[in-house]
Amino acid sequence: MSVLDAKLRRDLWHIRGQVLAIACVIAAGVAVVVLSLGTLTSLTDTRDAYYERYRFAHVFAYAIRAPERLVQTIADIPGIARVDARIVEDIVLDMPGLIEPARGRIHSIPEGRQPELNRLFLRSGRLVEPGRPDEVLLNVAFAEAHDLRPGDSIVGNVNGRRRTLEVVGTALSPEFIYAISPGEFIPDNRRFGVMWMGREALEAAFDLDGAFNEVSVSFTRSAVLLDILDELDDILEPYGGIGSFGRDDQISHAFMRSEFQQLETLINIVPPIFLVVAAFLLNLVIGRLVETEREQVGLLKAFGYTDLDVGWHYMKFVLAIACFGVLLGWGFGAWLGRGMTNMYAEYFQFPFVFYRPSLGTFISSGALSLGVAVLGATLAVRRAVRLTPAVAMTPPAPPIYRKSLTERFGIAQYLGAPTRMIIRHLARWPARAGLTAVGISFSLALLISTLFFLDAIDEMLDIFFFSTQRQDVTVVFPNPRQDIAAEDLMNLPGVMQAEVFRAVPVRFRNGHLSERAGITGIDVGADLSRLLDVNNNEVFLPPDGLVLTDQLAQMLDIRAGEWLEIEVMEGRRPHIRAPVTGISYEYVGLAAYMDRLALSRMMEEAPAASGAYLLLDEQEIEAFFEEVKSVPAIQGVSLQGASLEVFEEIMDETMLTMVGFYVFFASLISIGVIYNSARISLSERGRELASMRVLGFTKAEVAGVLLGELAVITLVSLPLGCVLGYGLAAAMVQSFSSELYRLPLILYPSTYGWAVIVVLLSAIVTGVLVARRVNRLDLVAVLKTRE
Repeated sequence: MSVLDAKLRRDLWHIRGQVLAIACVIAAGVAVVVLSLGTLTSLTDTRDAYYERYRFAHVFAYAIRAPERLVQTIADIPGIARVDARIVEDIVLDMPGLIEPARGRIHSIPEGRQPELNRLFLRSGRLVEPGRPDEVLLNVAFAEAHDLRPGDSIVGNVNGRRRTLEVVGTALSPEFIYAISPGEFIPDNRRFGVMWMGREALEAAFDLDGAFNEVSVSFTRSAVLLDILDELDDILEPYGGIGSFGRDDQISHAFMRSEFQQLETLINIVPPIFLVVAAFLLNLVIGRLVETEREQVGLLKAFGYTDLDVGWHYMKFVLAIACFGVLLGWGFGAWLGRGMTNMYAEYFQFPFVFYRPSLGTFISSGALSLGVAVLGATLAVRRAVRLTPAVAMTPPAPPIYRKSLTERFGIAQYLGAPTRMIIRHLARWPARAGLTAVGISFSLALLISTLFFLDAIDEMLDIFFFSTQRQDVTVVFPNPRQDIAAEDLMNLPGVMQAEVFRAVPVRFRNGHLSERAGITGIDVGADLSRLLDVNNNEVFLPPDGLVLTDQLAQMLDIRAGEWLEIEVMEGRRPHIRAPVTGISYEYVGLAAYMDRLALSRMMEEAPAASGAYLLLDEQEIEAFFEEVKSVPAIQGVSLQGASLEVFEEIMDETMLTMVGFYVFFASLISIGVIYNSARISLSERGRELASMRVLGFTKAEVAGVLLGELAVITLVSLPLGCVLGYGLAAAMVQSFSSELYRLPLILYPSTYGWAVIVVLLSAIVTGVLVARRVNRLDLVAVLKTRE
């Protein structure tokens, strides 16, 4: 081992506490990269392998009733590789343990074999067999939620007939990785189940012999998606086609894509915070090390070591700390990544999972961390390189202290000696104190931006469940019903208020921009379903014209007062132009609203209803649901209270885990910054503090000088951290915004309070560690050091 390497080892051990603190900050940044990028890579590989092995379709299209002969016509479209025509219908299920009816979506599959596309992964049991019309397969999540196994049976209302269905197996499908009920925005495995039944059995049950109402296709690499969509729409339009769409608009795939975008956002925002703080700490530590080793630097150069040798020695010091942090981050990030990947695999219902973070993830995160560490220490190393032996062998000039503002205004006379010392030292090193405050503020900003998610979700739930959608139950009809549907619903037990709505699928066009969405027609003066503007004031529907949600208006680049082209995708399929009369603010999905009667005029039909919002008497809820289970005109039922309960359960499982991670990471930043600043200050002022002990100051008073300085810096950092936290939350709102949902930018006072408490607790823990070092000062050894 060379002399310089032996010195490097001793120096690292001497300041091992600071080395560990800096390494932990670097490790946290690396861990977030490995965690997020490794999880993203693993989930993407798992999804793509699942799609390929089980033939997930590229395009989907719906119709009312299309003849089987169209399958060959569709297969002849240039670029089409496979076609799978099937029947898909919704049914009502009477499940034990639920007072309300569950909703089932049943798909046809060939008896005794796998479908051509969207193949099933059999978790248990077998496929349905010919000649057994009551056999069904259940998706795994629904079966597990109700503890159902092959051989069990369930009761359902199938096209108005009450039937007992025999469960012969459980399965997973690439089409339902994220199984969500129509109209909902979060999975509810107890109240919504996907199932598969033999094609002949479904044809007989829904009078669709020789016909289909849904088709999925896959295409070759050379195919053009838009061309296929146009040709498919032309073929199915005479048979009630409502518009084909690609994978990007398929609900399961879209939600997964949104989750993956969130992981990408974390990679872009969080790791740079840790690396910037680490660079600052390394510059601080190396700069102080060079100052305390001036004589040693001079001696090294006097004995023949070149500037390059000295510079490389201190750069190796930096690289040793950074490499230690990178190794810690790799190990911790890989461990966390495996756990998060497995959590996502259960949430998304993958049949298998690959956790294989790429070598590039480790190389890129390590190289970036080492590069930032070297960059951060460059100025300090440069000072060591530029020192000449003659200058280095002489003690540095003593600091020049001037009268502070407190002394100039006569305030100092009312302050004790320790307080004046604190003020003088901060005034002597303002840049260092300011950068330390900035470092602490970063940890506070990270905490605030993490806790912000809880505030945003609370606000979303409050607006969605208590301000805009205030019904207890939403019922959906299989087909549009006459306008007297509300009167029929009022005759059901416990119904106190009923408001019908009309839902119509459309395509909006504004110049070259177009979007698939739906228009919901509600009655003027509706109380259970309301529209709100950005200030939470109610938006009233005009007699004619549209009200768009803000996200849809932004995607179409249209404002209130402008006209929009509308292609209706059902009924007579009129193409019209309508004015946009207002913008409402919703945080889930894309939607447009019209007066229900105006929508009926646009559709060239009599006033009709697709479903209704109901307000129920709590005392008669059970009687209501018991009646609904036997009503053939009701295809599905959604409960607001159940949706809220499921949403909160999922948030408790996922959000609290994420918040826990980032509270830990943010604490590492604050502890690392405060501890390094305190240790450097202690090494600079060791003689001064020892002299105070000799002069009769108590240990508490001596420690108070150092800790008081840290307290002032910490308190100064809090307002800056709050401002940075708000800015970081605003950046996350923009980054996380998607077609599926948006986050409101709202931060409750309690969020700032909890974040400040965590930072203060971190500062207190660090203060205790530093106070112990002060109390163990060797007075004789310290006082023997040269001025």
